[in-house]
Amino acid sequence: MLGRRGFGGMVVTTALLAHAARAQGNWPERPPRWVVGYPPGGPSDTFARLIAASMSPRLGVNMVVENRPGGGAVLASETVARSAADGLTLLHTDNGNMVYNPALYARLPYDPDRDLAGVGFIGRFPLFLVVRADSPFASLADFAAGARQRAPTYGSPAVASPHHLAMELLKRRAGFDATHVPYRGGPAAMQDLLAGTVDSVLIDCATGIPFLRENRVRGLAVLSATRSAQAPGVPTAVELGFSDVVAFGWQAMHAPAATPAAVVSRLNAELNAAVAEPGMQARMAGLGIESAPWSPAQLDAFVAAENAQWRPLIRDLGIRLDS
Repeated sequence: MLGRRGFGGMVVTTALLAHAARAQGNWPERPPRWVVGYPPGGPSDTFARLIAASMSPRLGVNMVVENRPGGGAVLASETVARSAADGLTLLHTDNGNMVYNPALYARLPYDPDRDLAGVGFIGRFPLFLVVRADSPFASLADFAAGARQRAPTYGSPAVASPHHLAMELLKRRAGFDATHVPYRGGPAAMQDLLAGTVDSVLIDCATGIPFLRENRVRGLAVLSATRSAQAPGVPTAVELGFSDVVAFGWQAMHAPAATPAAVVSRLNAELNAAVAEPGMQARMAGLGIESAPWSPAQLDAFVAAENAQWRPLIRDLGIRLDS
C-alpha cells in the first residue's frame, strides 16, 4: 500500500485518496476559487498557484487563485467567511488571518474560530535568528550577553508577522532586549542586514536558507523542535535551553464553516495529494519547508493550539494594527 508519512505521523494512502474522490459524485460543478490575501508573487501566492495547478486536473476543473490583498488578509478572510458554504470559495490561511488577527484588531468582519473550518495543511516554515557572517556574535549566548550591554536591532518582514512575534517570545524566554525594525518583506530585511543597517534578522527558511547555505549569514538559532535538514549546523532554541521557544510560519487552506464534510474530505484528499507530488516535495524540502498530510480535524487542533500560545502574547505585548 503506497502512502506518505509527515511529521504528524499520519499515512495518506492512494486507496484513501481514491475513496474520497469517488464519494463526491459530480462536485465541483464549477471551478473553485482560492482567495489569497496577499499580492501576486509572494510565498503565499506562489504556493497557492503551484498547488492549485496540481489540484485542477484531479478536480476536473481549473481552480482559480484570486488575490485580494488588504489589511492583514482581512479582506480575503471576510470574502470567504461570507461566501456560500459549498466548497467553491476557499481561503489561503496562515498564522495571521487564523490566529493573530483577533488579538491585533478590536473589531473584525469575520471570526476565524466560528466562520472558517480547516481543509488541509500546506506546510510550516522554520524561523532562524541570523547575523552577518562577520558578526562578533558567534552564538545565541553571545547575542544575549551583548544585548544586556547594548540592545541590538533585529529586522523582520513586518509588524505582527510570525517572525516578529517569535523574536519577542525568544527575548522573553532568554531574558534579553532587542529593538524591532520592521520591513516590507524578508528580502529587504536581509539586504539591510548584509549592509550593516541592522544587527540581526529573524527570518523564515524560504528566504533565509540561501543566505545560510552560501555562508553570507550566521545562524544563531532555529526556532523549531528539531534542526533543519537544510541548515544542520544551526542549533535549535530547544537545544540551547529554551524548551518552549518553538515557532513557525505556516500555510493552509480553510473553507466556510458550514461546508459539507464530504466536500471538505474531497478537498483535503486532493490538497494532500498535490503537496505529496515529488516535484512539490523537492521544492519544499530545498527551502526547508516541512509538510504533513493532516486531516481537517488535525489542522483545526493545530490552529487551536496556536491560538492558545500566540493570542495572549500579542495582547500582553500591546500590539495593535487598528489603533
